[in-house]
Formats: sequence, C-alpha cells, structure tokens
Amino acid sequence: MSKKKSTFLNMVLALFVITLVAGLSLGYVNDLTAGPKAKAKLERKVNALKGVLPAFDNNPVEEVKKIASDRAKDSIEIYLASLQGDGVGVAVIGSSEKGFSGLIKIMVGFETNGTIKNIAVLEQKETPGLGTKIKDEKFIQQFRGKDPSSFNLKVTKDGGEVDALTGATITTRAFGEATQLAYDVYLENKQE
Repeated sequence: MSKKKSTFLNMVLALFVITLVAGLSLGYVNDLTAGPKAKAKLERKVNALKGVLPAFDNNPVEEVKKIASDRAKDSIEIYLASLQGDGVGVAVIGSSEKGFSGLIKIMVGFETNGTIKNIAVLEQKETPGLGTKIKDEKFIQQFRGKDPSSFNLKVTKDGGEVDALTGATITTRAFGEATQLAYDVYLENKQE
C-alpha cells in the first residue's frame, strides 16, 4: 500500500475533522458540567450569606433583589435576611474591575444600623501570596463593626483608614471600592 499524497485539500479536511471533534467534545463536557458548576456557585453564595449576616430563618436566595447599576458590569444583588419576620441584616454583592488582575467580587453583610457585620470574597484572581490575602481574617477584621458613613474605606496612602496589604495596594484599593459600592447600594435601597 502506498503512502497517501499530502495535498492542501487533505490537510484542510483533516484539520476540519479534528476541530469538529474537539468542538463537539468540549460542548458536550460543558453541558455535562453546567449543572454541577451552578450548584457549586449557589452553595458558595449560601455559605457566604451565612458568614456575613446575623442569624436568619428566611431564604435570602429566593428573595434576592437585582439592581442594574452603571458602576458594575453585572446587576448588583441584594439579599434581605430576617428572623421571625423582622429584618436582621442585608447582604450586598459589590465588585470592582480595578484589582491588580481584574475583577474582585465580594459580599458585604450589613447590620440593620448600617455597620459592616462581615465580608466574604466571592471571586478574585489576584497574585497568590499577595493580593489573595484579601480573604485572610487579619485583613477583613479591620472592616467588621465599622460604619462606612464615618469610616473611610480608602487605603491610608489615599487618606483613608484601611491598612493596605503589603505589596498589594492596588488590590486593597479595589477591595475598598467594592465595599463602598456595596454600601452605596445598601443606602440607596435601605427603605425597601
């Protein structure tokens, strides 16, 4: 049997078949994993709600309020928490595209008086060992119990009250901006 002659048409046809098989395989795998990915994302959100809000007995995920804002790419989500029918807190998802490596998305939990209960980092792609420290207890604790109306969320270098992470000032600025966005949305929608 002789070797098949390599022609331009044969190469294009082979490349097309390989691309078609790879594309179909990736599409199939994506469809298979879409459900588990969505479930994991929802679970992370529910765990974040439990971490940033006072004890609650309602289901804030079902009662989520989404608001369009020109300050964020996605709509901003507001979660209302209540215990025996009384409001006990609000969680707002804030984000900033100004992180060192792009998007930083956080969930900020507010007490009914407007002070920050806790903050959970939902998404970030910062430098490991530097910017990723925004998830550390030591960094987040400086926000707990603070009222953003009297606590300046900017880093100390910019005249604020937040101690920047060493080597990650840009990340810290983006974190403060995301927290400020969450607080602003909280204030705008507090009456509801």
